[in-house]
Amino acid sequence: MILVTGAAGFIGFHVSEALLARGDLVLGIDNLSSYYDVTLKEARLARLEANPNFVFRKIDISDRAAMPELPHAFPNVSGIVHLAAQAGVRHSLTDPYVYVQANVMGQVVMLELARTCPKHHHFVYASSSSVYGGNDKLPFSVDDPVTQPNSLYAATKRADELIGHTYAHLYGVPSTGLRFFTVYGPWGRPDMAAFIFTRAILTDEPIRVFNRGEMWRDFTYIDDIVSGVLRALDRPPAGAPPHALYNLGNHRSEKLTDFIAVLESAIGKKAQIVLEPMQPGDVAATYADIESSRRDLGFEPTTPIREGIPRFIRWYRQHYGV
Repeated sequence: MILVTGAAGFIGFHVSEALLARGDLVLGIDNLSSYYDVTLKEARLARLEANPNFVFRKIDISDRAAMPELPHAFPNVSGIVHLAAQAGVRHSLTDPYVYVQANVMGQVVMLELARTCPKHHHFVYASSSSVYGGNDKLPFSVDDPVTQPNSLYAATKRADELIGHTYAHLYGVPSTGLRFFTVYGPWGRPDMAAFIFTRAILTDEPIRVFNRGEMWRDFTYIDDIVSGVLRALDRPPAGAPPHALYNLGNHRSEKLTDFIAVLESAIGKKAQIVLEPMQPGDVAATYADIESSRRDLGFEPTTPIREGIPRFIRWYRQHYGV
């Protein structure tokens, strides 16, 4: 059995579906946070619960009383994919406490749980490209220094990596941190670019593009991310300590205005673009060096935005009846 936290979230939902498709039993954990539309989370969850090999428990990962009970109820948990987190760079400027509670306390609680699962063999957790902060060397490599985060969100994700290393060193918990790069696709998060821009174009609302349009992102399609997560799960690190970090990105940085142009083409409608200054906590560019992911995990993204965006638009139209 694989325990997936954030199972009703964007990446957690897709990872759970992939695990079920290959025959794994999945224990899904989620607190169904109201950070964004809960009905979207419930719709994802309904699809998962249609599979008899999926079990769901509504629990907050930072709950130090409820989480330690899980190994007693589910002693066959052999792997953990920890994807639950408080996401969003800009929201961390207005509600910092929830980030420390969910992302830092949640990481410690989950690693303590991993220590007590009798059959557990690998703890895979979500980090973020945000840890690279203001680094101006591109592409970002896992060997680059990550000592100057630009946001509290980024700082909490870097803290997760340090905590993961510590538990591997002290207790021998095999752990792998995955730095995700701007994930998009069907069932995505409404607070991310693909969702925001699509909704704005369809409703004739303006799109705010920061840094006067000089923004670049390594947009990574959800299916490629899921492939990387499962590959990581199946390959526990063997070093001393048994802890590894990998970038999961498309290995291609796209200008945001080009991303919008592909959206316009897929939707069949022009966007109203408003250029604005850089936002606090943001970075101008992300770009993943995936050499170590290729070497150790066999990770190879295959979906360019010209293919991934139309798939997202088809799902959006169907799901929202547009």
